[in-house]
Amino acid sequence: MKTLKKLLFSAVVLVLAAAMLFGSAAQYAPVRVEAASSKEIKEELDELKKEQEELKKEKKALNAQINDNMSEMEKLVAQKNVIDAEIFLLGEQIDNMNLQLQTYNLLIAEKQNELDAARARYDQLSTQNKDRIRAMEMYGELSYLSVLAQASSFGDLLDRISMVAEIHEADKRRMKDLDVAAKEVEQAQALLAEEKAALEQAREELALTQAELHTKRQVADDLLAQLIAQGEEYEALMEALEEEINKSVEEIAKTEKEYNAAKKKEEAAALPSKPPAGAASAGWCMPIAYYTRLSSPYGYRTHPVTGQKGSFHNGVDLASPQGTAILAARGGTVTKVGHSSTNGFYVTINHGDGFSTSYLHMDGNEQTGRNSITVKVGQTVSAGQKIGECGTTGRSTGYHLHFTIYYNGKTINPAEYYRF
Repeated sequence: MKTLKKLLFSAVVLVLAAAMLFGSAAQYAPVRVEAASSKEIKEELDELKKEQEELKKEKKALNAQINDNMSEMEKLVAQKNVIDAEIFLLGEQIDNMNLQLQTYNLLIAEKQNELDAARARYDQLSTQNKDRIRAMEMYGELSYLSVLAQASSFGDLLDRISMVAEIHEADKRRMKDLDVAAKEVEQAQALLAEEKAALEQAREELALTQAELHTKRQVADDLLAQLIAQGEEYEALMEALEEEINKSVEEIAKTEKEYNAAKKKEEAAALPSKPPAGAASAGWCMPIAYYTRLSSPYGYRTHPVTGQKGSFHNGVDLASPQGTAILAARGGTVTKVGHSSTNGFYVTINHGDGFSTSYLHMDGNEQTGRNSITVKVGQTVSAGQKIGECGTTGRSTGYHLHFTIYYNGKTINPAEYYRF
């Protein structure tokens, strides 16, 4: 009964929890009328993560309930097995007792037959004895006086007296023996009756115990059915809970994307599109030691390799002989040193004030990887320091330096700061 109350209480708690869960789940898909700021989205994201943590706690608690339910069922099944075994054994004992009672009934019936036969023989002998005495008295042929009167001598008289006495004593002995035998049969019958009564009482007690076990088994069956039903409810709750957790994961991922997009947009909006006046003149130098001409300016053009019209060129191309020194346009830190099929061997330098510069198509052997780059990532360089040599690696139509200036991640036309 204690287990049943516990189960009912747990069920009520879980139903209330589920109601709260499904009620809060409706908040997972907020509808925005207008674009929200990154701060607002971040607050929403934090709230979603908090709700997801609550869902995970509820799932953990529900898992504990499911484990408890399974444990209760296992214990109950074990108890039922013991009860069923006891009921089976008691049934066998009762069947055995019924056979014994049948045997007792047969034995008692046999004793009754023996008793009836003994009593009939006793009555018959008693009647014969009485008839003999009555005949002796009535007819005198065998009467005591006749026997005595017919004696021919004193010795014969004594013999006749002895014969009459022996006949009487023999009848008395036979009657006594029959009486003793009848009493022995009565005692045996009484003993059998006592044993039968004791056996019947034991059988009734076993039957009562068996009935009690049947009641216990019925209670166990009912409780097991409730546990199974409770387990099914737990599984349904778990499915719903996992579905809500999956929804929250999707919603958090979606909101994180929105947050990152809003943050990036706000950061981009906060950055100036052009450097402040005079910034380009502070510490800058020409990025190549010598060049013959500006072979391709910044802006839209027809691509010299692919022939694509309207292709945007994000830097300037400075034609120069192979091996001409390429120089750092300003002091800064090398952030990239690498190679690509488009850029060839290249270097990128961050100048620390919103500006960064890239130097493409440096000289080298793209098949062996040997190249003219003289710096490495993380190295600090000064304005005018050699970082490599002019080449034509990557997608290129001749020896030149492709030079790009970035300010806060956006490209700037180098011609605004250099005279080419």
